Amino acid sequence: MSIFKVYPLFDVTPVSAKDVYVYDDKGIEYLDLYGGHAVISIGHSHPTYVAAITEQIQTLGFYSNAIQNPLQAKLANKLEALSACKGYHLFMCSSGAEANENALKLASFHNQKHRILAFKNSFHGRTSAAVAATDNTKIVAPLNAQQGVDFVELGNLNAVEDILKQNETCAVIVECIQGVGGLDQSTTEFCQGLEKLCKQYNTVLIADEVQSGFGRTGDFFAFEKHNFKPDIISIAKGMGNGFPVGGILIHPSIQASYGLLGTTFGGNHLACAATLSVLDVLEKENLMQNAKEMSNYFVGKAEKIPKLKAVKGRGLMLGLEFDFPVATLRKNLLYHQHIFTGSSKNPNLIRILPPLTIQKKHIDLLFEALKLEL
Repeated sequence: MSIFKVYPLFDVTPVSAKDVYVYDDKGIEYLDLYGGHAVISIGHSHPTYVAAITEQIQTLGFYSNAIQNPLQAKLANKLEALSACKGYHLFMCSSGAEANENALKLASFHNQKHRILAFKNSFHGRTSAAVAATDNTKIVAPLNAQQGVDFVELGNLNAVEDILKQNETCAVIVECIQGVGGLDQSTTEFCQGLEKLCKQYNTVLIADEVQSGFGRTGDFFAFEKHNFKPDIISIAKGMGNGFPVGGILIHPSIQASYGLLGTTFGGNHLACAATLSVLDVLEKENLMQNAKEMSNYFVGKAEKIPKLKAVKGRGLMLGLEFDFPVATLRKNLLYHQHIFTGSSKNPNLIRILPPLTIQKKHIDLLFEALKLEL
């Protein structure tokens, strides 16, 4: 049986990894500045993470929902302590796409409306909102036969209000920093304006923190910089440091009821153990502060790079935008310099999403490699 090929693959076969490095089947060491789309938050094979998963799998291992799981309550309390989400409730699932689909469903159940508003160049996993936002088309969503998606330019509050006043939109979903779309950022004025409009028109405001959450921007969540309160926050990726886990944080104004949402694997014991270990390492190793410091160092180094148009993003969710397409440059960085980087919808942009454990010496390696390849 052959593989159904929907992703272009580089000719690299990893067999092991440690912190910011990956090793292939030929013994070549690669500097990982992409972390599997921001999945690796505390570094590959972190000993705390490995120990937590090993201990869990040697005791109960995997068990799903419908039984008491004290690890979920422990995780919810830890999330509340480290983030700005006091009083929120946690629902766990298995991926970012599942998190966003549950967020959209919950919004529709809450206000009995059926349309979604997303923003151009946003990405919300393999969901209906992502298709609309990236392809600039209106589609029928799978959540409800009446449900569709509207999209507007990021930052355009007038266009948002024109749609919300029709009283059909159940949710506005926004990335405070767009990931796949090219690292454009929302302003504080825009985020607070969205919050005001959503309250005015009885619309649920969803902050998609799947890629930007868990300390990647230097704050626990990217929205915290803008001093507003989303009704729902979707989380995944760096949450499990490679273990498949996702979830949504839900404002207490949205009420739960039995059967409202469901999941097969969400919140299992292994997922909880993985996530708790990530939170422990983030806190004990002060990785959010490291993200800020390494970001400042990165930006300073980038100023000396020729042909660079802009540095985009925040924290360790960064992009290097050049004045030419970067596909060849990325391949050269991989095959000549042995450095993993990422792409985006912007063909001129290299995405940098390293483990939050990255140090100055690793950033130096990137910029030395860029000087050789440019």
